[in-house]
Amino acid sequence: MRVVALILAVLLEIVPGGPAYLKQLQPRDSILIADQIEYGFRLDKVKEGTVIELPDFSKASGDTLTLVRNWQMDTVGRPGKKGSANIIASIIVAPFEEGEYELPSIPVRRTVEGNVDTLLFEGVKMSVRTMPVDTATFQIHDIKGQMRYPLTFREVAPWLALGWLVTVLAILIVCLVRMRKGKVAGETAVMEPAYIVALRSLDKFRGNRYWAPEKQKIFYSGITDALKNYVDGRFGIDAPEMTTAELFRELRNASDISPDLYDELKVLFERADFVKFAKYTASDEDNAGALPLAVRFVTETYQTEEPEEGRKDVL
Repeated sequence: MRVVALILAVLLEIVPGGPAYLKQLQPRDSILIADQIEYGFRLDKVKEGTVIELPDFSKASGDTLTLVRNWQMDTVGRPGKKGSANIIASIIVAPFEEGEYELPSIPVRRTVEGNVDTLLFEGVKMSVRTMPVDTATFQIHDIKGQMRYPLTFREVAPWLALGWLVTVLAILIVCLVRMRKGKVAGETAVMEPAYIVALRSLDKFRGNRYWAPEKQKIFYSGITDALKNYVDGRFGIDAPEMTTAELFRELRNASDISPDLYDELKVLFERADFVKFAKYTASDEDNAGALPLAVRFVTETYQTEEPEEGRKDVL
């Protein structure tokens, strides 16, 4: 919906739009000098694509009535049926002199599917008052300092309770940290096998929720990072700190990796580099084969790892 601010010089097919509304931003029983007043209109069931043109009131601002904010349009209530909406449009004015004000009518030019008409919202009267002062008894006094009241136990009690709670939590945390350090010092850390860690990480990327072009970087980064950590733990190669070319120069000498598996894995890593650094979009066929290949690499190479770990346990 487009709003164009201009002075409507010619009104085509003037249609009464009802009265405009006047609302105080500081609600009270009367309007006082310098109060900010919202002045505008409401239009219901506005079809989608309707163009609304509003009058320019910026030049109407003067010494006694100031325009604080020009036109602002918002939707209100629930959306109507068939793409329609209810809207309100308003300005904010502030009077700076006591008296009666007659706010001007609001002509609104509306274009709907090529048909042009003008809605005229009737202006309203505004009465502005000042604070009454009894000049007969009024006396000017010095400005008083800020009044201070004595603290009560009810005001201090929540802060005492909070301090006590923080102290108890701090003692509890210190005790837990010391207990944990004692357990770590007295027990041998148990490390999970690299292939279990890798398969658990790869399982997060099961399905096609990361196949969309904007998510493929996450998909391929997650798979290759899991495989690099596995290669680090399984083959003793510092894969996370290597480029693809450096990694596969090291893996070429690994006897546990078949030539076919080596070639397929290298293609996967190169494709991942294109996705991550060259904004390449992989096909659904490539995406579908990436995770099964990663899992097959782990399952075909971890089998030679278990006997070695078994011999260490025996020793």
